Amino acid sequence: MDTLTALAGQIAQLDTVDPAQLERMRHEALTAQAPWKAEYSAYQSGGWWTTSLMNASGDAADVTIGDCAAQPTDLLTRMPATAALLTELGLNYMWVRLARLEPNAFLWEHRDYDELDQVERHRLHIPLHTNTSAFLVTGGAKVHMTGGRIWRLTPTYAHGVCNLLGPDRIHLIADVYADDTYRRLARRPMLHPGSAEPLPVAGPAVIAERLQAARAMADLGYADAAERMLLRLFYTYALPEGAVYDLIAELHTSLGNEEAVTRWTTAKRRLLALTA
Repeated sequence: MDTLTALAGQIAQLDTVDPAQLERMRHEALTAQAPWKAEYSAYQSGGWWTTSLMNASGDAADVTIGDCAAQPTDLLTRMPATAALLTELGLNYMWVRLARLEPNAFLWEHRDYDELDQVERHRLHIPLHTNTSAFLVTGGAKVHMTGGRIWRLTPTYAHGVCNLLGPDRIHLIADVYADDTYRRLARRPMLHPGSAEPLPVAGPAVIAERLQAARAMADLGYADAAERMLLRLFYTYALPEGAVYDLIAELHTSLGNEEAVTRWTTAKRRLLALTA
């Protein structure tokens, strides 16, 4: 099975967005006086910010997503081109956000939706401002979500996002409930050749070398930096699910820090929504 076929259920392109409308939306996202919030701190390195366009309360600063009959926020009323596209799509919105990822920022490997009601929903991304060093990792491949298209991400698969060099990556993210309108939009999902790049597999020698380097950093008093180095392996190599968390636990086992071992073992279960 080739990479594109294997990834089809995890990430796909659904439709195009009119370039002129997309440029107006990009301008709105870059210039709006938005109340950006740093939520979900356990999931990120720092540098990931969101603000809401549709939610339960109508308050753009309310960014902890949940099931609701979404209504426009005060911010969306100041973004007419964005509001027009959302109306034009006619979807049953659960929550709509702008998400901004700064340079040298990471969303760590995780799953979403586990805490929500078990009804069919989907996550759509519309890249508004991006660069080629910003990419998503899922299924052992990295995908740069190019502008001009509506993308569907299935966030119940383990995934992570990074923006290595910048500038800021800004996406419109819409969580929508499945209905006939959504199914028409998603009737021909595709992933164009060149969109996905398989990551190399990390062999035992690479893993051993990185663990040794992390141990050396921790011995010098830089345990946090050692953890971040191991977390970033997810964006460089195709690894088994949760392997970076296991490596951090192994690091702390070698240091005799049982509290940190427990903390990272618990973090793995929480971030990947594991029940055992």
